Formats: sequence, C-alpha cells, structure tokens
Amino acid sequence: MLRVLVAILIFWSISSCTSNREVVKSVYSRSELKKRTFDFFWNAIDTNYQTLDRYPTKTFSSIAATGFGLSSYIVGIENKYISRKEGAERVLKTLKILWDLPQGPEPTNVSGYKGFFYHFLTLDKANRFKQVELSSIDTGLLMAGILSCMSYFDNENDPTEKEIRQFADALYRRVDWQWMMKSNGIMSMGWHPEKGFIESQWSGYNEAMVLLIMAMGSPTYPIDARSWSKWCDTYAVDTFYGYKNVQFDPLFGHQYSHIWIDFRGIQDSFMRVQNDDYFSNSQKATLSNRAYCIQNPMKWEGYHKDQWGLTACDGPINRTVNIGDKERQFFDYRARGAASIQIVDDGTIAPTAAGGSFPFTPTESEACLKYMWETHYPNLIGAYGFKDAFNLTYKDSKQPNGWFDIDYLGIDQGPILLMIENHETNLIWNVMKKNPYIINGLKKAGFKGGWLNE
Repeated sequence: MLRVLVAILIFWSISSCTSNREVVKSVYSRSELKKRTFDFFWNAIDTNYQTLDRYPTKTFSSIAATGFGLSSYIVGIENKYISRKEGAERVLKTLKILWDLPQGPEPTNVSGYKGFFYHFLTLDKANRFKQVELSSIDTGLLMAGILSCMSYFDNENDPTEKEIRQFADALYRRVDWQWMMKSNGIMSMGWHPEKGFIESQWSGYNEAMVLLIMAMGSPTYPIDARSWSKWCDTYAVDTFYGYKNVQFDPLFGHQYSHIWIDFRGIQDSFMRVQNDDYFSNSQKATLSNRAYCIQNPMKWEGYHKDQWGLTACDGPINRTVNIGDKERQFFDYRARGAASIQIVDDGTIAPTAAGGSFPFTPTESEACLKYMWETHYPNLIGAYGFKDAFNLTYKDSKQPNGWFDIDYLGIDQGPILLMIENHETNLIWNVMKKNPYIINGLKKAGFKGGWLNE
C-alpha cells in the first residue's frame, strides 16, 4: 500500500511540474519569443543550408528567407543562443553554396542568372523550383542578409570571418542590377527564361527601398541615381484612419527595408519636403493599420486594440463562404492590408504585422503579441514561436473555433526576430551603418542628415 501511495505522489509531482512548465511557457515573454523564432532559422534549413520557405510543410527554400536567416545568425550570436564560431561556420557554408550554385540562362538545372537567384529553390539541389521567376526583390533581401554578415564578421585574424567577407563581397558584386532595369529607368520585378522580363516594375512605395539602395550602391553594376526620383514619383500621400503618410496597404512593405536600414533622422528630397522620415512614415502606417482593425468596418471576429495586423500571410481558403446572412470572401496566401489606395481584408491576422512593427509601435506591438500568445497559445504558438496566421471568423468541422495555420513562414518569422532586436539593441541597424555599399547607395539616393553625417 505504501509503495502505491509513493508511486501516486511521484506521478502527481511529475505531472504537476510538467503542467507548471507549460503554464510558464504559455505566459508571454519577449525573450522566449526571440529564442523560439531564432530556432526556426537555425533548424529549418535544407541540405544546402538554405532556409525553408515554410515549416513543417516542406515545399522549397526561399532566397528571401535565407537573407533573413543570415541576419538572424547575428542575433543568435549576440544573444548567446549560439557561439560566434558556430554562427560564422554556418554563414560561411551558406555563402559558399550560394556562390557555387549554377548560374545561367537555361530554364532548368540552374539556381540563378546574372548574379540574381530564383525566388524558390528545390530542396535537393537548390535549383530553380518549377518555373518561378528570377526575382529582383528576393535577391535584394538575400543580399541585404549577405551584406549584414559582411559587416558583422570583421575579425581580421579569423580565417573563417575573412572568407565570409570575401564571399559576401563577391556575391554582391556579381549581381548585374543594370541588366534588370527596364528602358524607362525602373527596375523590373523579375525575369523568366521562357518569356523575358516581367512587366511589373518597382515603383514606390513598397518593400523595395533596400533593393534600389543596394543597386545604386553597387561598385560593379550600379543603376542610375535618377532611379530614386522615379521611385518617389509614384508615391501616394494620403490620410487613412487619422494618419497621414505614404500609402501602402500590407505592413510588410513598411517593415522589410527598415530591418536593415535605420531611417530615423535621415531624409531624401521627398521626405525633406514632407518634414518627415521613413521611420516615422512606417510608424504612422502601422498605427493606421491598427486603427482600421479596431474600427473593424467589415465586422470580422476577434479584431480589437490588442489583436490587429494585416499583411501578407497564409489564409484559410480561397473561396466565398456564406456565414449567417453575409457572403464572406476568404483567401489563402495573399497580401492583406488597409490603406487609402486599397483594402484587402478577410479577417486573417498575422503576428508578424505587430512583431515586425516593433520599433515603430513598441507599446502597441508588445500588447498585441502578449494577448495573442496568451489567448491562443495551444493553437497559435509552437516550438518556433508564432505560427503564421489565424482567422477567427472562418470555421469548419476541423477547426470549429477558427482557423489557425499549421506553418511558420521564413519571410514572416524574420521581421519578428530582427525588428525586436533592432528595438532592443539597434543591432542590425548598427551593423549596416558600417557597410560602404549601403552608405554609398543612400547618398546616391540623396539621403542626408542623422547618422549619415556623423
């Protein structure tokens, strides 16, 4: 009898400790969020050290996600998740493979052309996935991550870090930005070997600021400095839900370039006229997006002051569904957002919207992340932090309480980790302030003031 009682007490004690640990995990902690999100980039790679587009669903690697991953390794080192040696070795392996991947005009068995890379690469050989485009923006995001490693790993006496700088420099210098320019002086969004350049082009305002700045700063294939004024010519300045700023509806467009460039206090000619800067512009865009969600004109379930954020993300289904007396249009993967130029809203909230806006709205973003973490922990949170998105309006027999994504997406994980780190320590911003190509590109674009004049 005594043995039975002891066994029961031991079982109760173990169960209680396990339960308590789970309770602790389900209480929001920014440090816990950072560590789990970093773990995605450390673990979700293929055999070629390229970052998976999504996980646990395995489809292909994403060159943009690899760019986020390269910068995330810097965050991992500085937060002591990994050693500097471990980080340097991972970065060097990644860059070596990128350099050695086949480049050429052929439609198959290559990974890129003219220094650009295809948007998605196969998981086995890191070759072009099906017939995806040779992507200018995704190559740009990859190069931003590469340049961050070039500037961070600056130990002159370490052979690994010296190789990192050499490969990073070579990869960046190889990109023929001029080739991607259209006859009108604006960069194409991409190229297909089957049909040539994509008609769509990078005219502002959107996520491509860092792309153009790197293209202007290139020592080998620089684009014309007048490209920046062409970019600014298409800006739409308007007031939306109480905030006046350059309009772009999904929040990722107000986040991506800011991950690598600190726009606080530096101005191009457009912002000098506005007496503003791009950091403040993104802050207002985020608050505008949040204000729209709070007012919730389409009456989606779950929108409020601590649960908001529209951006590109996964969604429940691409279909129109009758719910009650209303016909509701839902989407699967789609750029969602709210601005005067366009509203795309199907009730899907993405944690990266608030997380990637952390430096702009730290109080509002923290409250949102905390609420979502603690309210939806069993469905929304996993080993790698926030899963990509959720929709409380869309319900079916499998998810009667609302749709929750099963996947993490690399391009949405990156902004969460890197922007929280920028808010806390300025880490990636300070690293990139040392990069001569970024500085050169900013100055060619006409940026002045702030840290550029120091």
